[in-house]
Amino acid sequence: MAVQVSIRDLSNHYPDTQEVYGVTVDNEEIRTVVTKNASAVDYWIERIYTDYNDFSNHLIVGLDVEWRPAYGRYSNPVATLQLCVGHPYSRFVGVGIQSDVDKLGGDYNTCVQNVVDLRYLAADMYGRKDLKNAGLMGLARVVLGCGEIAKPRNVTMSNWDRYHLTIKYACVDAYVSFKIGKQLL
Repeated sequence: MAVQVSIRDLSNHYPDTQEVYGVTVDNEEIRTVVTKNASAVDYWIERIYTDYNDFSNHLIVGLDVEWRPAYGRYSNPVATLQLCVGHPYSRFVGVGIQSDVDKLGGDYNTCVQNVVDLRYLAADMYGRKDLKNAGLMGLARVVLGCGEIAKPRNVTMSNWDRYHLTIKYACVDAYVSFKIGKQLL
């Protein structure tokens, strides 16, 4: 059975720098904040460290990045950075996360440490080598027992920096990474 995903606008105290949505994944709403403002991202990260100071060594952060496909020699820079923060566990988790971290570093000189590729963690924990090649939704089926979250190809191969096109799918990727990381760590 397919997982249902919906999106709605939420109240917003900072309409000049961000938009706030509720993205619902199978009856669980994820507060999703979208911005193009770098100082807003800096503020959110600082708030995370302040709010979860007691858990700074055990915080799980689902991380994913997207960029516009390039059909020539040059790659496009990261257009969307997705973070899903939870507690009480400080690791950045995702599928193929090292390539995302490398892309962020190359495009924006950003350093992300303490990363965990969920594929290898799941393969070790479940004793299944095939999981080392699984995609995010394949891992979600095994680890979380959830149904497929269908992403139409026109979304996955889209211009990820088009502001409203892919909010719910970008949120879902980070959220699912977070949920898998929380389950496995």
